[in-house]
Amino acid sequence: MTPRFLESDSVRHTPFASSIKHRPASRRLHRRAVQEGGAGAHWTPSNPSETTQFWTPRAVRGLSTDALREAGMLELIAAEQRIAELEAELAAARVAATTDPLTGTLNRRGFETVGQGELARARRKGQELALAHLDLDGFKQINDAYGHAVGDLALQHLVRCLQDGMRPGDVLCRFGGEEFVLLLSETGLDEAVRVLQRHLATLGDRPVPGTRCYLSFSAGVVGVLADETLDAAVQRADAATYVAKRAGRQRVERA
Repeated sequence: MTPRFLESDSVRHTPFASSIKHRPASRRLHRRAVQEGGAGAHWTPSNPSETTQFWTPRAVRGLSTDALREAGMLELIAAEQRIAELEAELAAARVAATTDPLTGTLNRRGFETVGQGELARARRKGQELALAHLDLDGFKQINDAYGHAVGDLALQHLVRCLQDGMRPGDVLCRFGGEEFVLLLSETGLDEAVRVLQRHLATLGDRPVPGTRCYLSFSAGVVGVLADETLDAAVQRADAATYVAKRAGRQRVERA
């Protein structure tokens, strides 16, 4: 929910972060409002039921532009608005840096951060952790036969099918191209293989939207060892995926 600051009639409405009322300029403006407006000068949401709130300093709405300017607040308010905008842009940039723009999953960088956290949690609690490496079968042929636009749809469709069957705590990442990594928390190797086989069956029942193209993947699954790094586990799972490819594709191999 993004709070907004509702100014007086002479000052246009501008978006602010929820912390705006705690910034120095806003505190000073609030004190000035209290001096001139009395007890009515306090912050309240104009409509608490709205998805977007408007923080309204009631007494400030009664201050003239001259009073605001005299208090040196217009420039400070504008600066604080810009700070709030920059903070929002920075937060969005952080998300973009760890997210695959095509599928919306974590990218490799995001997986390294989230995966390390999951690995640390599993070891701290003594829980099993499994990792699967998936490779979409025949992706080059899909691009050649239907074009890259359909190839993009195929990747998005694969992700939707996987996400529909993911459990709380599972982590999906697009590792690159048509390769994905799925981290399965609190899951042993046998159960992880069954989970991947269910994903494979689901994918085989659902064509790529707008086409008659059905997808499959080859996957390698490993149980992350007690003293193993995530990179090492991914490499073992990748090797098992290669075995699955050589064995005819559309299958899950364990290592």
